[in-house]
Amino acid sequence: MSRILLTGASGLVGSHLLRLLIAEPRVSEIIAPTRRALPPMKKVINPVEADLTDVLRPLQQPVDIVFCCLGTTRKQAGSKAAFIHVDYTLVVDSAIIGQRLGAKHMLAVSAHGANVSSPFFYQRVKGEMERALQQQNWPRLTLIRPSLLLGDRQQPRPGERFLAPLFKLLPGNWRAVMAKDVAAVMMRAAFSAGHNDVTIIESAAISRRA
Repeated sequence: MSRILLTGASGLVGSHLLRLLIAEPRVSEIIAPTRRALPPMKKVINPVEADLTDVLRPLQQPVDIVFCCLGTTRKQAGSKAAFIHVDYTLVVDSAIIGQRLGAKHMLAVSAHGANVSSPFFYQRVKGEMERALQQQNWPRLTLIRPSLLLGDRQQPRPGERFLAPLFKLLPGNWRAVMAKDVAAVMMRAAFSAGHNDVTIIESAAISRRA
C-alpha cells in the first residue's frame, strides 16, 4: 500500500488524478495540501494554507510517491514573480519535502518545449524546474510535458478556449491533450515497474499511453 503526496489537487490535471488515486486499491492515503479546502473524500488528508509551503514544511508522516500537478500562467498569477513561485518554487518544495519524507518516485507536470535555454519565459521556467528536480537525484523521476490542456477548469482561461480548436489540429507534440489523459499517464507511470532513471513523456505520447 502506498501513501501519496499530491500538490495541485484542485487543478485541471490534479483533480482527475485525485479521483484516480482514491479509486486505486494500492493507495492507502493521499496527503493533498491546497489553498482552498477540498470536499471531504475518503483516503484524503487535506491541509489548507494560503501558501502551500507553509503546509508542506511541517509534514512528518512518510510517503512513497510524490505527484505535482501545480501550474498557472503569468496572466493568472499576476506577475512573473508569482508565476515562478507556483511553477518553480512550489514544485521544487514539493519534491524536497517528498524526499525528506522518504519518497522514491517524483512525478511532475511540466510543459511541451520546457528548456532552460528557451527564449520564451514560460518554457524557460519549466526547463529550470525540470533541471532542479533532476539535480535532486531522485531514484525515479517522471516528467510529463503536455501541450495545451483540454478539460473543464474551475477558473476558465479564455486564451485556452480560443486556442483549443487550433491546437487540436496541430501535429506531434504540439497537439492539445486531455487533462484526464495526463492524469492517467501519471498513474500508469507511478505504479508500473521501472528502473532508477529519469523518464520524460512528451505530449504526443500521452494519448497513446493513457
